[in-house]
Amino acid sequence: MILPEHICLANTPTSIERLDKVSAQLNGPTIYIKRDDQTGSEVSGNKVRKLEFSVKEALDQNCDTLITCGGLQSNHARATAAVAAKLGMSSWLVLRNQGEEVLDGNYFIDRLLGAKIQLITPEQYKDNRMEIMENLKEQLSKENRKAYIIPEGASNGIGAFGYFKAMKEILSQEEEIKVKFDAICIAVGSGGTYAGLFLASKILNHPVSIYGINVCDDAAYFKSQIGSILYEACDYIGYDLAFDKEEINILDGYVGKGYAISQPCELEFIREIAQCEGMILDPVYTGKAFYGMMNEIRKGTLNHHKNILFIHTGGIFGLFPQKNLFLFE
Repeated sequence: MILPEHICLANTPTSIERLDKVSAQLNGPTIYIKRDDQTGSEVSGNKVRKLEFSVKEALDQNCDTLITCGGLQSNHARATAAVAAKLGMSSWLVLRNQGEEVLDGNYFIDRLLGAKIQLITPEQYKDNRMEIMENLKEQLSKENRKAYIIPEGASNGIGAFGYFKAMKEILSQEEEIKVKFDAICIAVGSGGTYAGLFLASKILNHPVSIYGINVCDDAAYFKSQIGSILYEACDYIGYDLAFDKEEINILDGYVGKGYAISQPCELEFIREIAQCEGMILDPVYTGKAFYGMMNEIRKGTLNHHKNILFIHTGGIFGLFPQKNLFLFE
């Protein structure tokens, strides 16, 4: 299978580590973690894998500006701003502002990288973000700039190939470390990472169960969203993918109080994992997802698996704006 072309932005392959102490606590499957939080520094996390394909398409279209959207602390927006600066492009970020405009975390780095930022309300973001980005693109064209719009999380057909490529990387690493993963767990916030892994498992005929722990919306929403991304990705490669949306495994129930809103039990869990494994999870994505995975193992939902690979999708900068929520003695 020939994938669309990409540029190299991420530090890959990222390492796979066995979490012995966590695994011992669970008395069930052995837990491994793929450190995609280490794909880079400014571009750290899963987003840069998707941007390798999205930005290549933008460059092929002779674009000089990247436009994208996300929350005020969006990891994807920060990675997009960093990639744009690295490649000599401009970036515009349309960010959802809920009245918490504090110069910290990803938002601070966005500013440091020179991104132009348009803040909009949660209502505008929900209903009009694509229209706002299209209007911005049109405005820039009048200034003789050519912009390329990347959707939230780079979660679209072209972006999905970032994790198709990552699945091939995982298969190669399985051979190296002599371990077969029968399950992969990831946080799901926009669906593109899951879609890429799922597509690769189908095309490469790799029998692995992929579980997404959603950090917003619900299972029905993501089954539909991931399905749409899959169809769009298949259009790029001319592949007729046969799948049922019920094959998309979403472990619902760990959104908590809402997207990017942390509960004390989640923050305490992040601290426990940090002190147990020397590994930092983030409060928006990996903290909730890892918490959910461990709960599902304790409930017996995943105990038929032998080796589970959790993909750490980054997000460490999102910890800093929430630092005052952590309680220390």
